[in-house]
Amino acid sequence: MFEEKLDALAQLMAEHLAAPFPPGFRGLAIEGEEMVLLDADAYGYASGVLKGSLNEQRRAGLMRLTAAFEKVLPAIDDEYGAKYYTHVRDMVVLAAEIETLRDR
Repeated sequence: MFEEKLDALAQLMAEHLAAPFPPGFRGLAIEGEEMVLLDADAYGYASGVLKGSLNEQRRAGLMRLTAAFEKVLPAIDDEYGAKYYTHVRDMVVLAAEIETLRDR
């Protein structure tokens, strides 16, 4: 099951890289979150999870991102942007699940 989650995360990341960044989201902040940085941080943390266990500081950052998506997603009024960032959120949530499984 653990390996399948890692494979799923790798797939989500590949899909993310293939998707064009939403037009109009560069330089945009929603609910206090800079959208380009949110995107980049999400990919960075997910990439770290694929490489191995995160240290406590990075694990806390991953949890912060999970919370950030919960406040940002409802505020996105662009259809493609909402779809794009929902995918990014799913990537972060799966990365957090993998980290939780590593703790066991």
